Amino acid sequence: MNTEQILAEIRETNLSYLMLAQGLIRADREQALYRLGVSEEVADLLAQLSPAQVMKLAGSSTLLCRFRMEDDLVWNLLTSNHKPTVNEQSSKLHASILMAGRHSEAL
Repeated sequence: MNTEQILAEIRETNLSYLMLAQGLIRADREQALYRLGVSEEVADLLAQLSPAQVMKLAGSSTLLCRFRMEDDLVWNLLTSNHKPTVNEQSSKLHASILMAGRHSEAL
């Protein structure tokens, strides 16, 4: 993969993320805050972006979204290798609760 291809994929990912974020915020703000892991202020900024601003931001060579699973516990809960069972469902629920708690701490 060459540099131009990587930059093109980053721009495409940025555009998809920004469009998704705006759609989520407009449809259900509270769910968007949780799912995107952004603050009220960031949600306000994202919701108010014009199409031209979205395109300009998407054209950045820096990825605008990031992983929210920043520790081994959450990664292990989400990537458990056991067969789908009630334990897997509870692991995913536990991971969601941890990430939600971290989101509210950031606010």
